[in-house]
Amino acid sequence: MIAFKKVTKSFGARTILNELDLEIPQGKIVFILGMSGTGKSVLLKNIVGLLKPDSGELYVDRFPVHQMSEHEMMDVRKICGMVFQQPALFDNLNVFENVAYGLRRHFELSEEEVSRRVEESLGHVGLKGIEAKQSHELSYGMKKRVSLARTIALKPKILLFDEPTTGLDPISTSRVNQLILDLSNQLGTTSLVVSHDMESALKVADHIVVLDKGHLLTQGTPAEMQESTIPLIQDFLAEVGAP
Repeated sequence: MIAFKKVTKSFGARTILNELDLEIPQGKIVFILGMSGTGKSVLLKNIVGLLKPDSGELYVDRFPVHQMSEHEMMDVRKICGMVFQQPALFDNLNVFENVAYGLRRHFELSEEEVSRRVEESLGHVGLKGIEAKQSHELSYGMKKRVSLARTIALKPKILLFDEPTTGLDPISTSRVNQLILDLSNQLGTTSLVVSHDMESALKVADHIVVLDKGHLLTQGTPAEMQESTIPLIQDFLAEVGAP
């Protein structure tokens, strides 16, 4: 579904992604782990064209993202739903209008269909019936789920999560993890989750990728990660008390 082939991305003298080779299989939940500054979020931004590789090739559902114009990238963005670290809801719109925003902007749908998809999407994230609430009436965790509902309303093939559990309490973190699992199963999406949360990765991921200094350090199943002797992986595991 997504393939990086020798992708390099630098900012000035600092190389963030260094000839990265990585394939993300269709229909799987893949966690991208690593320390701060290792290129995790840069990787996501290259997928949706917010950044462009300096060299190498990047394919998203067979689209050659590395050579596409800004206008052509609209086709890629329609199949990619990105959930940012911050909810970024429109404060002047209620929940319904927030979730409906992308539907009205990108598709020509009847208001009946817009309403149906808003209700369906809120139902997927466990927030059915709050359409009339304003953003300031919601907890931070609820805002994150409304943001996710806004994304899945567009019915993307690929869901991209940038640190989805950052700033959440344990209960909200568990809910978000369950949402990622449920959406993958119910919608058949490919989910790519950028995170520093090994505990969530072990519970949710089909596959875990670890970046270090712009390189692919290692990858494998959660069970394989728990058997790793790589010092960085052992450090991650020690933080969550994993054996």
